[in-house]
Amino acid sequence: MSEKESAPGALALIEALVNTLDIETGADMLETADGRATFGLTEPEVPDARVLREALRTACLAHAGHHPPDDAEFPLDRLLAEAPLRVTVDAAGAAALRPVTEPAGLTARVAAAIATAAAEGTWARLKACEAEDCRWAYYDRSPAGRRRWCSMSVCGARAKMRTYRAKRG
Repeated sequence: MSEKESAPGALALIEALVNTLDIETGADMLETADGRATFGLTEPEVPDARVLREALRTACLAHAGHHPPDDAEFPLDRLLAEAPLRVTVDAAGAAALRPVTEPAGLTARVAAAIATAAAEGTWARLKACEAEDCRWAYYDRSPAGRRRWCSMSVCGARAKMRTYRAKRG
């Protein structure tokens, strides 16, 4: 749904994974062979990928100011703790966090992407749309970092119209 370009760098993986589910229609790209191939997933890995996807969506909602209730489970930390990662240093002395195994599993790639984005200061700008029938992930490029919808022309316009109608009676 987003009218903007995709998230920068490693965050594009996370944005793409969160956006494999269209909440409004229920269409799930992970149900298709092409959708699974995008992430290097086999069919038996899909249930775990869905859990990871929804944990990432919850984090993106938190970045947008929608924090889960205090008693809600927040599995992203637990999921990422299971990701086998290592620190590498190249000949120029640049350090990076990399998956231990190749090809890397989805959780390890996501964990490395989050670590990289956190170091770059971009992780908190990956958000989920405020619209309950959308929840699409988008990268907030606004100067103040206060964008609320993935698309102002669709989700933002709908929300503003609902507010307007509620005020008019």
